[in-house]
Amino acid sequence: MHDTLSAWLRLVAERIHEQAPALTALDQRIGDGDHGTNLDRGFTAVVAALDGVDVGAGGNEAAAAVLKQVGRTLISTVGGAAGPLYGTGFIKAAAAVGAANGAGPADQLVAALDAAVVGISGLGKATTGEKTMLDALIPALDAGRASAAAGGSTIDVTRAMADAAEAGAVATIPLLATKGRASYLGERSIGHQDPGATSSALILRALADSVGGR
Repeated sequence: MHDTLSAWLRLVAERIHEQAPALTALDQRIGDGDHGTNLDRGFTAVVAALDGVDVGAGGNEAAAAVLKQVGRTLISTVGGAAGPLYGTGFIKAAAAVGAANGAGPADQLVAALDAAVVGISGLGKATTGEKTMLDALIPALDAGRASAAAGGSTIDVTRAMADAAEAGAVATIPLLATKGRASYLGERSIGHQDPGATSSALILRALADSVGGR
């Protein structure tokens, strides 16, 4: 996974920047109205930290160190709940990657996402069906795990994750928010796509495209 790590993170930053207005517009409907702006700032800082660092060398330990730095950067630069949640996800993924020496690339990806989901769920005290980023991430994990178990390649696994995350994000539209700022709106949160689930799907699609060489 470390071979495409830099390309993935840079592509995430590019797409977050492009989609920042759309993410912020989603957040204006059910949140604080700053999700896109905050993530754009955070991933711009991530790319700045990557410059001059050879993340393709050193194997899993080097990749884990980069992921950990990404998490710390997001926590320190992204405001609201997204910074701690995404930051925790990357830090937990880093630990899983560091411990995954000997596992195949597809299994490493699943282990990393699994650890990220556990970390985010624990911090946010949330699960699926509550109109959060987990409504994209947990289906993505399930799809990635199934693809890996069926012998799927890293391309297969990441595409399965991205497809499931995108479907999960769309599926938040009819949900009632019961966690975070959106929960304050009660039934008025129904009918709007969750911005965190949307940005999660964007990040996983960038991963699939990076692995696939797009």
